Amino acid sequence: MGAIVLFFAVATGSFWWRQHRQGNKYDAFAKCLTQKNVRMYGLETCTHCLEQKELFDASFQYVNYTECLIPGARQLQPECQAAGVKRFPTWQFTDGSRNEGTMPLQAIADKTGCTLP
Repeated sequence: MGAIVLFFAVATGSFWWRQHRQGNKYDAFAKCLTQKNVRMYGLETCTHCLEQKELFDASFQYVNYTECLIPGARQLQPECQAAGVKRFPTWQFTDGSRNEGTMPLQAIADKTGCTLP
């Protein structure tokens, strides 16, 4: 029994190490968006925002993201109010244009020139 537990521990650790050492396949794409000052405004309670984040998988950590809900309140962060964000998610692009709603990664790539893997 101990050998089985040890096997699974080693296998799981090895998988985790490979995943984190190599990074996620969208890391470069997400970093490119950040370099181009693309920003996503969202709410932690928004299902469409969650769907958008899931498209990036772990690479979402590299996306410029603004959480618009003030914790414990029912109002938007001043940054989101100043930006005029009303629907979520909202993508703000370098050219000043916006897209409201979940965007396919290919559409974001086409809009920004960032390359998808």
